Order: sequence, then C-alpha cells, then structure tokens
Amino acid sequence: MAAMFIDPGRLSARLDLETPADLSDGQGGVTGGWTPVASVWARIEPLRAAPREEASAGTAPITHRVTIRYRDDVRHTMRFVHRGRELLIRAVRDPDESRRYLVCDCEENRP
Repeated sequence: MAAMFIDPGRLSARLDLETPADLSDGQGGVTGGWTPVASVWARIEPLRAAPREEASAGTAPITHRVTIRYRDDVRHTMRFVHRGRELLIRAVRDPDESRRYLVCDCEENRP
C-alpha cells in the first residue's frame, strides 16, 4: 500500500478532542458530559449535507472528514470541538496503516 502524504501545513485547525464522561449532578446521581483529552492540529474537510427526516422533521446533517496525526486513544465514541462546533466521531481509520495519520469520519452535532 502506498504511503499517504499530507503536507503538515494543511493541519491548520486546532481542535479539542473530548471523551464522554459521567459527571456528578451534586445529588448522588450522574449526568452525561464530556472530558477534554487533548488539543490537536487537524485538517477539516466538509463532505456533504444529506437531507433526511427524523421524528417527522427535516434535517440535513453535515459530515466532515477530519485528519490528525496518529493517536492510539481516539475512538468512535469521542468528539472534536472546533470554534464551538461539535463534530461527533463516527468512524476512525489509519488510511495507509503506517501509524502516521488518522482519518475520522465525523458528523456535526446541531442542537
């Protein structure tokens, strides 16, 4: 397999990588939240906005391809945050299996 080359200057967006965490609600219970893991340089490429219907309402989720330097702790349950936008990681892959880069397929979380 040919090695993938990415100009390091193309990793120009600073993203916060977060993992889901159960946070105390102060009354003995827990609530879902997010814990920061790292701040990484990335390349963000918007891919498409595919219209679909959810709960009888029209939506158009925006998908992105996010490329970062290789990390072995990135999972599909995590998210990136960029300028207040939440990019939920749906799939993670090492494109040429060289452990140099990770490509994450993400979907923008729009409340």
